[in-house]
Amino acid sequence: MAEATVGTEKRSQAAWRSVGPNRRSTRTLRLRTSAVLVTATVLAVLLVPPLVQLDQQAVDLSAKLLPPSWAHPFGTDDVGRDLLLRCVYGLRVSLLVGVAAALTATVIGTAVGATAGALGGWADRGIMRVVDTVSSVPHLLLGIFIVAMFRPGVWPVVVSVALTHWLSTARIVRAEVLSLRSRPYIDAAVSGGASRWRVAVRHLLPAVLPQAALAAVLMVPHAMWHESALSFLGLGLPTHTASLGTLVQTAQGSLLAGQWWPTLFPGLFIIVPTLAIAGLAGAWRERINPRRRSELTL
Repeated sequence: MAEATVGTEKRSQAAWRSVGPNRRSTRTLRLRTSAVLVTATVLAVLLVPPLVQLDQQAVDLSAKLLPPSWAHPFGTDDVGRDLLLRCVYGLRVSLLVGVAAALTATVIGTAVGATAGALGGWADRGIMRVVDTVSSVPHLLLGIFIVAMFRPGVWPVVVSVALTHWLSTARIVRAEVLSLRSRPYIDAAVSGGASRWRVAVRHLLPAVLPQAALAAVLMVPHAMWHESALSFLGLGLPTHTASLGTLVQTAQGSLLAGQWWPTLFPGLFIIVPTLAIAGLAGAWRERINPRRRSELTL
């Protein structure tokens, strides 16, 4: 009976170990696919507008709502504009908003989180209560309120997304700073007469930069989704500006009439690049967090 039990355990352990290479190969495939998609996205937004000498705002009512073809791979919209070119320009706007908002939110969140963690005591508690209060308001609702305070444009959307997405970065950075404060080299620096400001700038801040950079990359797809949601609601961007959310919003009538391409392709341009960026960020997170990586490669 004991030999049978040992044999069963050995077989189960062998089967469990055999899963490891499969998981690693799946993760490698996911990483390579994400890298290819992100590269294609960047090349598209950089090269297509200057190489394709067409006006993405040009109206041709004789070619409206044409299905996908060699002349128009994504078809045309309800006023005859080429959807491929419109989607590329919309992706360009979404990437601009996503990257700018993510960087701005990361700077704000890093400053707030590092300050709270470095000061500690009542300052830390007060700052985190403010963070909790802002977090209690839904991001989209707060973003709509902020956008309504400005004239329509790209940068009001950047400000709106940035001011609603710095909270998670502040919590991450604060937790990392609190962990670092108990390290021996921090105690040695304080015992050597280093001021609190010097310790924060020379020791704490450089140590949290990798986590802050990872938070910024993870925030890019989230910011792109929020920009698309605001554009879909008709807020933030002018109606003539090509935005993926605006393209989906204006294509609702065509979808009800049976024309699927004005909705499908802008939707794919929202989903695929954001998932690819999230995939690269997840691989980076596994690399800088050995504990999480070891759990995933069992």
